[in-house]
Amino acid sequence: MPGFELKDDHDRAAVGTPALDDWKASKALNALPPSKAPDERDPDADLVARVGARDPLAVRVLVTSKLPRLIALASRMLGDRADAEDVAQEAFVRIWKQAPHWRTGEAKFDTWLHRVALNLCYDRLRGRREESVEDPHNVAEPAPDPAGAPDQQLEARTRDERVRAALAALPVRQREALVLTYYQELSNLEAAGLMGISVDALESLLARARRTLRAQLAGDAAGKDSV
Repeated sequence: MPGFELKDDHDRAAVGTPALDDWKASKALNALPPSKAPDERDPDADLVARVGARDPLAVRVLVTSKLPRLIALASRMLGDRADAEDVAQEAFVRIWKQAPHWRTGEAKFDTWLHRVALNLCYDRLRGRREESVEDPHNVAEPAPDPAGAPDQQLEARTRDERVRAALAALPVRQREALVLTYYQELSNLEAAGLMGISVDALESLLARARRTLRAQLAGDAAGKDSV
């Protein structure tokens, strides 16, 4: 994954280089001193407070913990890895600006961050002439078993490509509902809150999305068999 860079020189200097390996990320996380009064309602509250205080170590830990999920979310919404990285970068710029003013108890930070990322995705989708997009590169999908036979690896890659293409072809709201609940692993209540709809409306979107995906994938399989 390419290095994450903020556009503003001051912000870039404060944030540093977020591409930490697992050992460094773990060390950085453990180095943060415990808060005197942790907010049990929001596991990110202490970290956001330290980011608001312009603690570079806290910023790196936040980037390490949130960046992969942000890129995965934006990649599946937009179908383009480069656009997804731009969304993630802009989301972290907004975190940097908002953190000093963050008030715990009004909303969970992770919920707010998902909403920011989704709004940025919608901005880009509105700017496109077509909703259907090219297949993303390096999206965090399950990788084929490197020890598997070449034909098994090819079959796994083909299956993943079909799923991503079918997902990209869904209507945006259906795609958003599916991405939030399946890939981001949010509860129906959390996803519905992010989308500003009722749980019943979310479940209706999910049902339609699954039907469309099944039909699309079944059609692809039938077309493959007829060749």
